[in-house]
Amino acid sequence: MAVGKNKRISKGKKGSKKKAADPFAKKDWYDIKAPSVFTTRNVGKTLVTRTQGTKIASEGLKHRVFEISLADLQGGDEDHAYRKIRLRAEDVQGKNVLTNFWGMDFTTDKVRSLVRKWQTLIEAHVDVKTTDNYTLRMFCIGFTKRRPNQVKRTCYAQSSQIRQIRRKMVEIMTAQATSCDLKDLVQKFIPEMIGKEIEKATSSIYPLQNVFIRKVKILKAPKFDLGKLMEVHGDYSEDIGVKLERPVDETMAEPTEVVGA
Repeated sequence: MAVGKNKRISKGKKGSKKKAADPFAKKDWYDIKAPSVFTTRNVGKTLVTRTQGTKIASEGLKHRVFEISLADLQGGDEDHAYRKIRLRAEDVQGKNVLTNFWGMDFTTDKVRSLVRKWQTLIEAHVDVKTTDNYTLRMFCIGFTKRRPNQVKRTCYAQSSQIRQIRRKMVEIMTAQATSCDLKDLVQKFIPEMIGKEIEKATSSIYPLQNVFIRKVKILKAPKFDLGKLMEVHGDYSEDIGVKLERPVDETMAEPTEVVGA
C-alpha cells in the first residue's frame, strides 16, 4: 500500500452524528369527544405532531377512526361489551376532537359463541340511505330456534323459509334506516330495536333467536357540515360567543336624531 494513502481509516464517519431527539416532545394530546347519543362523552386521548410550517395539527387529526367498545361508551355497562363502535374525527375545537358515528361491529368471540350445531344460520345485508344522505351497508344475523316441548333434536329451516326470512330482514332494515337520520339510527342500534322487530315479524315463518344487526359500514358520507356535527354533539358548546346586553342609555340615545334638519 502506498505511503500516505487511506488516511480515513482512523477517522470516524463523515459529518457529525445527529442527536436522536425524542419524537414525543413535538406532540400534543387531544381529548376525543363522542356524540351525545352515548352516555360517556369523554372517550380518551389521541396524539398528534404540533403545527409546524405547512403541516397543521388539526389536519392530521381529521378523519382518524377510533374503535371503542360500546360498554365504555355506555358508562361501563358490560352487557354491551361485545359491540365495537367506530367513531371518526370530524372537527377539532381547541383541545377537543369532535367525532361522529362511523360504523359498528361485533367482537369475534361473540359471533363464534352464537354459531352452534343443529340450527340454521340466516344472514342478510342491504345498502340503505338515511334522511341526512349517509349511505350505509347493514348486515343482519339470526338463528332458528327450537319450539317449546320439541322432541326433534334439530331445528333446520327449509330453503324457501330462509328466503322469506331474508326478504323480511332486508325489508325491515330498509324501512328503519330510510325513515330517520344517522343520529336516530344509532339510537336504534344501541338497544337492538331492529333485531327485536325482525324476530317478531319472522316468528310466523320460523321462530328465530339471537337476531342482531351484526355490522354497519358507512359507504358514503355527505359533505362536512359543522352545524349538523354540533347538533349531534348536543350540549357541547365551545368557542361560541356569549350574548351581551346593550347598556340602556345607549339604546335610548339612538333615536334622538333630527330628521330633515
